[in-house]
Amino acid sequence: MSSIPVTFLFDFDTLDDKTRAYVMNEFAANGAKHLVLTDTLLRKILGNLNFKEIMMKEMEAAGLTFMDSHAVFGKYLDLNCPVPEARPEMLLRHKLQLQVINSMGVDTITIHLGNENTYPEYTLEEQTDAIKRSLDELLPMAEKLGITICIENIWSRINTPENIWEIKKAFPTDALGFCYDAGHANLMDKGRNNPESNPYKTWKDMEPRWDDKILEKMLPHVVNCHIHDNNGVTDQHFNLGCGNIDWEHISKLLQQSPRLKVIQSEVIPMRANAPIKDICEAFRRYF
Repeated sequence: MSSIPVTFLFDFDTLDDKTRAYVMNEFAANGAKHLVLTDTLLRKILGNLNFKEIMMKEMEAAGLTFMDSHAVFGKYLDLNCPVPEARPEMLLRHKLQLQVINSMGVDTITIHLGNENTYPEYTLEEQTDAIKRSLDELLPMAEKLGITICIENIWSRINTPENIWEIKKAFPTDALGFCYDAGHANLMDKGRNNPESNPYKTWKDMEPRWDDKILEKMLPHVVNCHIHDNNGVTDQHFNLGCGNIDWEHISKLLQQSPRLKVIQSEVIPMRANAPIKDICEAFRRYF
């Protein structure tokens, strides 16, 4: 998969301005070419557009570029937001993000559909309709800017492959694709073995829709992918090989994706206590 670029995430919100450039240089010294424009970086840019120029200069000095991005997320920020008075601001934020990442040379952005439990007074169908209405507004801008919006599998009912496909069928444009999250998929497979797993807690009184073929189902429209490991119980964002995901299997399948543009390390170094050197070596080994 050497022709598909790999991008690396770092939890820059844990650093001050002096150490940020050091971390960038450490990635470059270990062979990385690209970093992820994360949701935390975008939050800071949306609050201070001067920070965008600072980041671009630091990245250039390290010989790195941004290739992909992750939208800000959370209550009143995800696409499933059904609250009428909150939707206009949510959509404006996403439109501004599209403009910002376009100005930074980034052409994919992963946007969370949301978690249906955030709005218990609204049905799953009402929230899915809210997602479609959100995309109705965002996709024309994405098409104009040459950006692909990627929606990802998580471990709630609204983020199953079936629901993601239902949304995709309503929008045949190439400006909408999928982001396959390997860690989330592992939870929706091996999580069945532990009543304390994220899916059991999220689905509450319902039996989660366990699935060991999530990548196979999403594969035709996988544009981006979040690669990180876990123990099948919680979303740990470990380095590859520190959990129980079969990376040989995942790597071989991803080679068959007709739309894949970028492979993203969503290993979170500080949280997972994973050295940058080890992360870069793991991705060279499998991808």
